[in-house]
Amino acid sequence: MSLPWLSLSNDDQFPPIDEAFDDGLVAAGGDLSPKRILNAYRHGLFPWFNKDDPILWWSPDPRMVLFTDKVKLSKSLKKTLRTSSLTITFDRAFEQVISSCSQPRSDLAEDNNGTWIHPEMIAAYVKLHQLGHAHSVECWQQDKLVGGLYGIAIGKVFFGESMFSHVRDSSKMALVALCQQLQRWDFKFIDCQVYSDHLASLGAQELPQSEFSHYLKEFCPQQHSHIWQLDSDLPCVS
Repeated sequence: MSLPWLSLSNDDQFPPIDEAFDDGLVAAGGDLSPKRILNAYRHGLFPWFNKDDPILWWSPDPRMVLFTDKVKLSKSLKKTLRTSSLTITFDRAFEQVISSCSQPRSDLAEDNNGTWIHPEMIAAYVKLHQLGHAHSVECWQQDKLVGGLYGIAIGKVFFGESMFSHVRDSSKMALVALCQQLQRWDFKFIDCQVYSDHLASLGAQELPQSEFSHYLKEFCPQQHSHIWQLDSDLPCVS
């Protein structure tokens, strides 16, 4: 099976995800226009490629998701949420969050140490943020950004992209806040893309691609009309 190449002139051109290679690779080429990226997410694909490489589109099977009502809080995290002086916000510093996510991290292999969040990807997601599709969650220690995450909201699905933490549990706090807020807004789940022990410890689970696709068809077309801000009475912030 040869790898399909996407046309620059057709934002709607994606092969069926059930034709993906075993590693989840579906297609290459195209561009990172807002229309193409949003269309990709709606169909279960996302871009992931290293700087100076062709744009690659992926749809792994199984798919890691975190249902908004299934987030797990360890005893230590519950204590942190009760006692921490950190504060959480939505969409206050999107560009700062994605820039922080792009920085090298010691828990990643040297040849894959943040290289996929490069200037081309950053520019594409900043544009999506400016258009109201991409959002960030920030965790602050006074006026210093110490953790957070970002992703894309389509209908009532949030597609998570990356997170970072400079203070213990700060990214976990951001994720818990996001889950609690999304649950209020009737979002079904956060797409976490691929398995990790870290996400599994927080309650994320793997779904067969067919089930994941079914959820996308049901929840992506639903309207989300809420202002993207954190309610002040959520358990994680009150």
